[in-house]
Amino acid sequence: MVDSRLEQKFEEIGAQMQDKFLARSDVYSDASNVVWDASPAVLVEEAVQNNEGVLMANGALRIKTGKYTGRSPEARFIVDTPDIHDEIFWGDINKPISVEAYESLKKRVAGYLCNRRLYVFRGLAGADRRHSRKFMVINELASQNLFAHQLLVRPTAKELEAYGDPDFVIYSAPGFRVDPERDGTGSDAAILINLQERVIIIAGTAYCGEIKKSVFSVMNYLLPVEDDVLPMHASVNMNPKTKGTTVFFGLSGTGKTTLSAAPGRLLIGDDEHAWADDCVFNIEGGCYAKCINLDPEGEPEIYNAIRFGSIVENVTLDAESREPDYSSDYYTENTRVAYPVDFIPNAIPNGVGRDVPDVIIFLTADAFGVLPPISRLDTNGAMYHFITGFTSKVAGTERGITEPQPTFSTLFGAPFMPLEPSRYAAMLGERIKKTNARVYLINTGWTGGPYGQGSRMKLKYTRRMVEAAMSGVIETAPFVHDERFNLDIPQFCQGVPEKVMNPRDTWQDKVAYDEQAERLAQMFVENVETDHPDLAEEIKAAGPHPLG
Repeated sequence: MVDSRLEQKFEEIGAQMQDKFLARSDVYSDASNVVWDASPAVLVEEAVQNNEGVLMANGALRIKTGKYTGRSPEARFIVDTPDIHDEIFWGDINKPISVEAYESLKKRVAGYLCNRRLYVFRGLAGADRRHSRKFMVINELASQNLFAHQLLVRPTAKELEAYGDPDFVIYSAPGFRVDPERDGTGSDAAILINLQERVIIIAGTAYCGEIKKSVFSVMNYLLPVEDDVLPMHASVNMNPKTKGTTVFFGLSGTGKTTLSAAPGRLLIGDDEHAWADDCVFNIEGGCYAKCINLDPEGEPEIYNAIRFGSIVENVTLDAESREPDYSSDYYTENTRVAYPVDFIPNAIPNGVGRDVPDVIIFLTADAFGVLPPISRLDTNGAMYHFITGFTSKVAGTERGITEPQPTFSTLFGAPFMPLEPSRYAAMLGERIKKTNARVYLINTGWTGGPYGQGSRMKLKYTRRMVEAAMSGVIETAPFVHDERFNLDIPQFCQGVPEKVMNPRDTWQDKVAYDEQAERLAQMFVENVETDHPDLAEEIKAAGPHPLG
């Protein structure tokens, strides 16, 4: 019964999808059932009429996502099909789910959706059309379709006319509730990625970030396997004069969006990119920035991007004026705004850098407060820190994270990388050697003590160090080698107090610093022994060594 209803429904909405996407149909234009490729104005209007959200004083659409205010990694599964089984790096992150469980849940989600008004957006992932994929996003919420519209690459009129069958279809049903026991998900939400059928199902969660990161996970599989292109959990900007690009790797909350949207640089994108032989390009067409403590002086580009067409998640509003309170974490600390990348005045419209990267920056948020604010890495050191990916998960980005938690996130993006980590690392290493890119580790975390005692590194200092790294001026400073962390630390950066450059100098209790630093160095060693036992000796030697 469900199959026939579903087939009939999608015959009506004209999805033009192959049988494997659950449908076949002819072109259909009855907007009473389905809203096709709607403009932001139409989607905002529908969202307000449907009571999905309200307009803020600045014109943006504010929604509340309910129970789920961050990603739910425990609810994410990859369907274990024979063709991809040996390719996937299975484990706690890439968890398998059977084809039978997937088919069962898919039918129920499809049956749920076919009784509702739907919003369909046909977009692209990958600004470089040589490597892009077509993603059709089917939503029950107009607000989530607006999110998809603003975050994916928007096709031109000609591209949309010739769109044809999508490469992937996303079914997003936040109103559907998964049965954890029956469906084997352990949660009343589910994110299922079927790389064989080319379908993504997102059910039971209204957090828009699940759409974004599901697309990213798929591209992190397709680009290396099919295109020999390196996907990166990173933001990228470009020098308008030299055309050189800088890549900022880092988990959410480490500063990718803030630091890449810098005055005097052209923004390519804030979170997801790919490195091809002759360029670096944005996988997305929009940005998804954190709003907590946002202010117009510290982050003017993001602040001014929140306007009509933007969609804001879980920000507190004044009931009368609808003015936002960005300092409030009433709903969550993980307040977010999504907007098209061209809402940033210095953004590159086509999302493609003109050259390969010449500077690479690894952003770490050290909650122990012992890593230097900036240090230089050679190729082996770069490989070591890319493989280990030490940072802290900041509050709110995942369910249950209420304060910074030190973690090793391989490739600075482990939750989204379906292949074996060494595959991505080898691709990065080859590119660093080929381009002679300069690599730096920058700590945007704590200084003067650990979380709870020290303070977060001042943004103005980090900006100065990033600027010096991008321009190359930092290389004119004297460097000191830290034996414990095996890092070369510059001793001077204009605009930054010299005391800040060496973290031990910022601690009142030097013994406490040494104890904390020794603890972190040992954590690095144990992480490699446990998670990366086959790491090449020359790369392993480039990492921290406890002094004992």
